[in-house]
Order: sequence, then C-alpha cells, then structure tokens
Amino acid sequence: MKPDIQMGLMSGLGAYLIWGFLPVFFKFVQHIASVDILAHRVFWSLPMGLLLIVLAGRWTECLRFVRSKDALWMMLSAVFIACNWLVYIWAIGEARVMEASLGYFLNPLINVAVASIFLSERLRIVQWTAVAIAAVAVAVETLALGRLPWVSLVLGFSFCAYGLIRRRVQTDSRIGFTLEVLFLMPLVLFWFGYSASSGRNAWGDGMGDFFLLVMAGPVTAIPLMLFALAAKRLRFSTVGIMQYIAPSLQFMIALAYGEELTPLRAVTFSLIALALIIFSVDAFGNERRMRRASLRPT
Repeated sequence: MKPDIQMGLMSGLGAYLIWGFLPVFFKFVQHIASVDILAHRVFWSLPMGLLLIVLAGRWTECLRFVRSKDALWMMLSAVFIACNWLVYIWAIGEARVMEASLGYFLNPLINVAVASIFLSERLRIVQWTAVAIAAVAVAVETLALGRLPWVSLVLGFSFCAYGLIRRRVQTDSRIGFTLEVLFLMPLVLFWFGYSASSGRNAWGDGMGDFFLLVMAGPVTAIPLMLFALAAKRLRFSTVGIMQYIAPSLQFMIALAYGEELTPLRAVTFSLIALALIIFSVDAFGNERRMRRASLRPT
C-alpha cells in the first residue's frame, strides 16, 4: 500500500472514530446547558483553527477571503453548522443518540435528493430507489416515536445545507473552519456576557467541567483536520464508505446507554441500511465506470 493511501486511511479512520465517540464526550457534560456547551465548542475551536492556519502558512489567503463576497456565504454556513452542533449536543443530553445517528445515516441520501432539486443533477433510478426507501424509513420512525423524528431531519438537512454552501465556496478546509467559528464568535461573546450579567454559570462546576469544555475545541478541530488529509489522499468511494463508521458507532453507543431498539425502530434502521447498501454499490460502480471512461483512448 502506498504511504499516501495508508496515511489517508489512518486519517479518515481517526476522524470518523472521533466523530463516532463524540456522544461519550458530550455525555460527561450533559448537566451543562446545551447552549453553553455550543458556546465553548466555538470559543475553544478558534485558537485551534488559527494555529492550523499559521502552521499551514495560509494567513494571507485567509485575510483575502474575509474581504471577498464569499465571506457572506461562509457566515451562512456557520449558521447551519452551529444549528447542527446545537441539536446534536441537545439530543445526546436528552438520550436521543439513536435519533441523532439516524440523521447522519440519512445525510448522504438527503444530499442526492436535494442535489436533484437545487443543482439540477439527474439521479439514476437506483439512486431514486434508495431515496424512496429512506423516505419509507422516516415514515416508520415517525410511527415508532409517535412524532416526526425532527432531530434526525434537522441534523440531516442542516448538514446537507452546510455541505451545499461549502461546495459553492471553494476554499481550504482549515480556512473555512476557522472563519466559521470566527463569524460565530460575536454571538458567543454576547452569550458569555449575558450569562455573567444575569448570574448564570456558563463555565461548568469546577476544574473538571472547565477542562472538558476547553477540550470541546480540539475534539471539534482535530477530526476536521484528519478528514481533510483523508479526502486529499483517498478515492471518493472510499471516503463515502467510511462515512458510515461514525453513525454506526453512535447507534451502538445509544444501545450501550440503554436507549430502546423497538421492533419498529429496528425496521427503520434495516430500511436505512438497505438504502445505503443500494446507494453505495451504485456510487462505487458509477465511479469505476467513470474511471474506465477517463482511461479510454480518444
């Protein structure tokens, strides 16, 4: 195996393992308000992002991007990722890890459905089949919960919107991440100021909580950095398969924390698994066909 590919696999595995075990981290601070955890996640991510930019020597490019028109799009992407983070943190604290994992299982299928509407991308019949099965799975989950699985849908659609914007704004992932948390910083500082003036404690109880809140920065920035390394070294199909590691781990963690897998919910996840298998096999086959076509002499 080539060193570049090996590095890509290790980086990708590291990123998805960290994302997969994030529920365990956030369970340790579930007694702290979700908004406070989000504020610290943004606050302590900024130093990490700035460090990455300095180490990569991209400071000039970062400043140039801030003055461009695309900075407004980056502000919008910051809103969507903040929404995604907040709902995810809240779901873990409310023992809805399984519902959160469903959102990330749904995400690739939501992506192709939204792309067909907003990007005028024509879907193959196999892709439509996978999306239809996913829609049935959401209906079954609605029956299982007795309500719309809004946590799953908000997580899936907010990350889809985030991805669409980042696709439009072509910039280095480190610059993008740093600018997103930078644009959110005024809201974070306002929240800390409001909490202090109203007598709220937004910093946890004791040094243990404070340490965990500080670590919210590294556990956010490090997997993004690892994912960026993996995406540059691996085929798209390989990254596509690896993306299911995180929600699979989250699903197992939900079971370990005692969340109930009812028969109807088992049907939900079975349908999602079927849809993702169909989707992944089709994507892998399509990539191979395109690769062969590119190698064919003209």
